Amino acid sequence: MRMQRTVLICLIAAAAALSTDAHAQKIFSRGPSPDVGRPVGPGGGGGFRGPGWGAVVPGIIMAVPQGHTSASPVIDGNLPSQRRPQQANRQRPSGAPPANERRFVPDEVVIELSNSASAQQVDALQRRFRLTRIESQRFQLSNTTLHRWSIPDRRSVATVVRSLEGDRLVASAQPNYLFALQEDQAAAAGDPAQYGLAKLHLPQAHAHAKGANVLVAVIDSGVDANHPDLAGSVAETFDAIPAGAPHKHGTAIAGLIAAHGKLLGAAPGARILAVRAFDPKEAGAEGTTFNILKGIDWAAARGANVINMSFAGPPDPAIRRSLEAARRKGIVLIAAAGNAGANSPPLYPAADPNVIAVTATDADDKLFEQASRGRHIAVAAPGTQILVAIPDNGYEMSSGTSYSAAEVSGIVALMLQRKPGLTPDQVRSILRATARDLGPKGPDVMYGAGLANAYGALVAEMAPPLAAGSRPVERASAGVR
Repeated sequence: MRMQRTVLICLIAAAAALSTDAHAQKIFSRGPSPDVGRPVGPGGGGGFRGPGWGAVVPGIIMAVPQGHTSASPVIDGNLPSQRRPQQANRQRPSGAPPANERRFVPDEVVIELSNSASAQQVDALQRRFRLTRIESQRFQLSNTTLHRWSIPDRRSVATVVRSLEGDRLVASAQPNYLFALQEDQAAAAGDPAQYGLAKLHLPQAHAHAKGANVLVAVIDSGVDANHPDLAGSVAETFDAIPAGAPHKHGTAIAGLIAAHGKLLGAAPGARILAVRAFDPKEAGAEGTTFNILKGIDWAAARGANVINMSFAGPPDPAIRRSLEAARRKGIVLIAAAGNAGANSPPLYPAADPNVIAVTATDADDKLFEQASRGRHIAVAAPGTQILVAIPDNGYEMSSGTSYSAAEVSGIVALMLQRKPGLTPDQVRSILRATARDLGPKGPDVMYGAGLANAYGALVAEMAPPLAAGSRPVERASAGVR
C-alpha cells in the first residue's frame, strides 16, 4: 500500500509539471519574436526591441516569472504593448551629449516618436517637458517622426534629453548636433591644371564609363545649377533650410563629381541630387542633425545611388541610424575624413562603419596637413589646391578633404554605371584593393589603403573584403607634409 501511495503521488506531481510545462510552452514556445531587433511601432518606428519574454535562447531555460497570469496580455511574445516604448529606451545608450561635447545647438532637442503617436499625446509630451515646437517631419528611412523642439528656459540639453528618455512615448532623444563643411580657406593661386584627373587615372576610366544616369546626392550648401560646367547635370534640388543663394562649397563639390565644361568631373555623366542642408555663415556653412536627416531621407526617397557628405562633426545617434538604413537600401555613402588635423578624434559621419571615409593628398602624393587621421580612413584622393567651380560662373583654388570625397563619389558613379549590382561593401573592397599604397607599408591611419584608382576600380573583378594586413599590389612612398 505504501508503495502504491508513493507511485500515486509521483504521478500527480508529474501531471502538475506537465500542466505547467504546457502553460509555459503556450507562452514561450513561439521561438524568437519576429520583431526581435526590429524597430518598435507601426512600420518599425520607435526604438529597438531586445529578446522579450517570447524569445527562446538556446541553452537557457526561461521560467515564468512569479506573479505572471494570463491577465497580462502577451503580444507577439513580448511584454504588454503599452510598455514597449519604455523597454525599447533601455535597449539604447543615452542620447545625452558627453560632458565635453559642445558641437550642438545649445537650446534645442531632437525627439523621435512612433508614427502612431497621436496629436494629443504629442501635445501632452510638449507640455509635460515644457518645450516649444519648431518643426516636425516623418522620415521614411526610420519610419518614425522626428520633432525639433526648443528649450525656452535655462535647462541644459543633457538634462532635458535624460528626462525625455524616461518617458515611455519617446523612442529616442538627443541634441541637434552641428556639422561643418570640410574646406580649407581658398588656396593661393597656383597651377590651375586638374592634376587629380591623372592621379586618379580618370581619362582611362572615362573610356569605359562616365557615370551616365547614376544619381549622386550632394548634401551640402546648395548648388548653382546654372554654372556652365554643370549644365543639365542637376536632376533635382531640395532645400532643407529656407531657400537662398547657394554657398560656394556645394557648387564646388557638384563640379568635382559631374563637371563637363572648363573643368572635368570624375563622373561627367552623373546626375546630381542637390540638397541644401547647410546655412551659409561668415566662416563657411553650418548644418544641423535635423536638416542633414531631412537631406538623407529625401535623397533615399529619390533613388540616390551615392550620397556625398563633405562635412564633419560629432558622433550622432540619429544620423547613424539613418545611414545604416540607407546602406541597407544599397546606397553607397561617401564622407570627408575631416580637416581637424592629426590630433583630432575621429569625425563623423566619416568614422561611421556604414560610410567610406576619404582623406586628401597633394600633387606630390603627400597627405593634406589638416587631414584627420584614423583606422576608419578607406582611401585617399587629391584635395590640396584643387581648381573648383563656384557660383556665378566662377572658379577658385581650394583645399580640403571635402574635395577628395567628391572625387571618390564620382569614381563610385563610374563603377555603378558599369556594374549596377555592386553593393556598398563590394564598392569599398574594390576601392581599397585597387588603391595605390602611400606612406607606411600597407593600410594606415593617414592614407587608408592608398590613392584611389578609378581605372583599376572600374575594370577590377568583384573583390572580396580586404583582409587585415593584406596589401594593394602597386606601391609608392610618400611622407606626411
